Amino acid sequence: MSKIAFVFPGQGSQTVGMCKAFYDEYAVVRDIFAEADEALGFSITKMCFEGPESDLRLTFNTQPAILTASVACAAVLKEKGASCAVAAGHSLGEYSALVHAGAMKFADAVRTVRARGTFMQEAVPVGEGSMAAVLGMDSEKIVEICTAVQNEVGGAVQAVNFNCPGQVVIAGAVDPVNKAIEALKAAGAKRAVLLPVSAPFHSTLMQPAADRLAEVLAPIEIVDANIPVIANVTAAPVTCGATIKELLVKQAASPVLWETSVRNMVADGVDTFVEVGPGKVLTGFTKKIAKGIPALNVEDPASLEKTLAALGL
Repeated sequence: MSKIAFVFPGQGSQTVGMCKAFYDEYAVVRDIFAEADEALGFSITKMCFEGPESDLRLTFNTQPAILTASVACAAVLKEKGASCAVAAGHSLGEYSALVHAGAMKFADAVRTVRARGTFMQEAVPVGEGSMAAVLGMDSEKIVEICTAVQNEVGGAVQAVNFNCPGQVVIAGAVDPVNKAIEALKAAGAKRAVLLPVSAPFHSTLMQPAADRLAEVLAPIEIVDANIPVIANVTAAPVTCGATIKELLVKQAASPVLWETSVRNMVADGVDTFVEVGPGKVLTGFTKKIAKGIPALNVEDPASLEKTLAALGL
């Protein structure tokens, strides 16, 4: 019997109209979107389906929107009889994984990620932080160069998303990131390109956001998960509610160890990955990390049909 992992996307996977086809077809999806609207006090449903894209792209909107769409896609999979042995999510996606694993109530999660997006945006004034994708260079070399640049200029720049072989994202203050881009290119990186984001996510500059997030999470009940969830911070499985809460706080200002997370799941016997939610970003990563292992996705009726067929359901 196959061992399935559900993996949930993070920021950047949003599109206007995401999950609309499922919303039209499944009552369970309509219930989830209605619960999100009620928890947030405004219509995230309208924003997901009608945009405008400029609003959906704002971090404090993007995070609850992707969470809602991802949890809705997971509910459809569950209704069709699909389940997983382990779950994981990239950054924001970790909250979707925790909701699916029963560790966190959906309404609590959607309010928390709305606050998380706000805190991350406010931690560094707009224009003072940036992120860049570095392609075609060994991750150890990237860490080494960022550390050297940081020591030289005295400003923050570090590797923050270890996505897959040949793709690492760096983040920090604008000037150190630009200097690191020059140094990385000079050292042989295939490409180093600035990303269209408004803050240096997962860098040490996000510590103020992590501190504020800790206050929001403190009264929220996080219970033991029904299945292991792979934490971004450690790339290791966690089920204990108290530990999950600690790791969510750390996660805001710590690197996302996605490549190691996937490798660890494979080492633990996972032989099928299903990306649950909008886009195919994680599916692309999986294909580069775990070549030959089936990487499926569910975001609309067509992908659902294909995935259910592949799972024999």
